[in-house]
Amino acid sequence: MTTHTYSSELDWTGSTGDGYRAYRREHVVGLGEAGSLTVSADPAFRGDAALPNPEQLLLAAASSCQLLSFLAAAALAKVDIIGYTDSAEAIMPDDADPMRITEIALHVAVTARGTDEWTVRELLETAHAQCYIANTLATPVRLIAEVEIDETVEAVA
Repeated sequence: MTTHTYSSELDWTGSTGDGYRAYRREHVVGLGEAGSLTVSADPAFRGDAALPNPEQLLLAAASSCQLLSFLAAAALAKVDIIGYTDSAEAIMPDDADPMRITEIALHVAVTARGTDEWTVRELLETAHAQCYIANTLATPVRLIAEVEIDETVEAVA
């Protein structure tokens, strides 16, 4: 059995005065060979809107995991995927107790060739069930999909 281990490092300095309101929200997350990422809090929590925040990164991880799981499932099924977009959304109500993201929705649009809509939808659901991030989160991740089948046939040279 293989165990996959992931690591990151975090570096913060920056009290600009007394108390919570004076703390700088920017910090650097080190991601090993992938480099580093400067992150801040959501602007609603005194962060910098020009920088990504942890809530966005959580959503991006769920979206990216769905894509990669889907591409793997499609490749194994020998289905030609020629386009994939996701307009993902996470909701965090102010009155959540405890404060948390309560909804994640992945609005996926897939274009495939040489298959049918039902097969693509089945592969999307298989990928959703296998997505590591969605399986890790306590908040449900909903998948809303549009599927387009490209009927054009490429010219044979």
